[in-house]
Amino acid sequence: MTMTDIEFKGSFPNLKSCPADEKPEFAFIGRSNVGKSSLINMLTNRKGLAKVSVTPGKTQLLNFFEINGKWYLVDLPGYGYARQSKEKRATFSTMIRSYLAQRNSLAVAFVLIDSRHPLQKIDREFLQWCGTAQVPVSIVFTKADKLSQLQLQSNISAIQQALLQDWEALPDFFISSSESRQGREEILLYIQRVIDVYSNSLQDV
Repeated sequence: MTMTDIEFKGSFPNLKSCPADEKPEFAFIGRSNVGKSSLINMLTNRKGLAKVSVTPGKTQLLNFFEINGKWYLVDLPGYGYARQSKEKRATFSTMIRSYLAQRNSLAVAFVLIDSRHPLQKIDREFLQWCGTAQVPVSIVFTKADKLSQLQLQSNISAIQQALLQDWEALPDFFISSSESRQGREEILLYIQRVIDVYSNSLQDV
């Protein structure tokens, strides 16, 4: 997939205010500081598209980018940032969960997990909720360049085994590095395939 046209459509505070044209949407979410903004910038080939900050928790709205006039990339707030107030965390949780569970045009939510660490409780709980709410998810293991190949595969295998305690079958997954650009083509090809299925389903209606 070649991204010839990327247009920022706006930042929205809730589900009701999001665009209503029903283009397929691909959302990106993960624990704060998981490398979400860097991954989005790598996928789009735009260094400043998503704001990268040394301070996590900067994304606080539902940020929509229209790609090639055909689909939306949605940058969601990160979850689990401890320095946010309890009230603000609750507001973010309501906004994120409403979008994920009720957005009819959501094609896939990419849940980012840091490949360097064992499965974190907050990631596990979030994925459990996604499964219960029937959110269409795929997993992206980030920061793959920070580990040896052996350690990377060992960590990912351990995370998958932990997830299998909750899931009958694992979601699709990708291994990525914003530094080496690993995983870019695989993720974009996957998005294109999902768009094709989405388009064909609309034609059959």
